[in-house]
Amino acid sequence: MEARSRSVEEIFEDFKGRRTAIIKALTTEVEDFYSQCDPEKENLCLYGLPNEQWEVNLPVEEVPPELPEPVLGINFARDGMQEKDWLSLVAVHSDTWLLALSFYFGARFAFDQTDRKRLFNMINELPTIFEVVTGGGAVKKQVKDKSSASNNSGSKSKSGSKVAFSETQGRQSRAFQPKDEDEGLEEQDDEEHGDTLCGACGENYGTDEFWICCDICEKWFHGKCVKITPARAEHIKQYKCPSCSNKRAR
Repeated sequence: MEARSRSVEEIFEDFKGRRTAIIKALTTEVEDFYSQCDPEKENLCLYGLPNEQWEVNLPVEEVPPELPEPVLGINFARDGMQEKDWLSLVAVHSDTWLLALSFYFGARFAFDQTDRKRLFNMINELPTIFEVVTGGGAVKKQVKDKSSASNNSGSKSKSGSKVAFSETQGRQSRAFQPKDEDEGLEEQDDEEHGDTLCGACGENYGTDEFWICCDICEKWFHGKCVKITPARAEHIKQYKCPSCSNKRAR
C-alpha cells in the first residue's frame, strides 16, 4: 500500500518532535537515559519519536529497515569515557540520524530541489543536538561575552547572585528576567543574548521569559524547563541543572 504523501512542514514537525525527545534524553532526563544504556546488554540505539518521547531499544530486525536506523551500540562506550564526552558522541550521531531520516522522507515523497532546500533551511534554523548538549556555538560565545562584560564593568560581587540579566552579565548573575526600567538596555540585552539557547529545549532566549544559569556547566535554561520560578531562584545560592545534579562520580 502506497504511503500518503507528506509536506515539507509535516516532515519538519516530525524532525522537531524527534529532536526534542533526544534532547530530553541527553539533558533533563539524562539519569534515566544513562541507566538504560547498560554496557552488558546487546547493541542499543537511542530513538527519538515524533511525539517527543524517547526510548533506548534494540535495532529493528527487518533488513533493510523501513526507516534509517540510529547508530548502534551507544551503550558499549558508556563506561569507557567521560560522561560528557559520551553524551556528546551520542548527540552528534543523533544529529546525523535525524538529518538522514528527514531526507529519506524527502526522497520517499519525491521532494524537488526547492522543497529539499526549504526543508534543510528550516532544520538549519534550529541548533543541533550536539550544540544544545555541549553548549557549543552560540552558547559558548554567550558565556564568553557574559564573563567579558562582567570583567569590564567590575561587577564581581558575590552578594547579588540573583539579579536581572540586563544589569550584570557576570558569573554571579545566574538568573535573569525581562525588566521594564530602561528600553535602551532591553534592546541592547536582546541583541547580546538573542542567540542564547536553552540547555533543555534548545530554543532561543526570549525577553518575556525567566531564565537561570547552572553554576556548574554554565548553561542557561528556561525556568519552566527546569521547574524553577523567579521566587525560588532568589533562595538558591548555587544552582545545579538536572544534568549536573545527576552526574555520578567516576
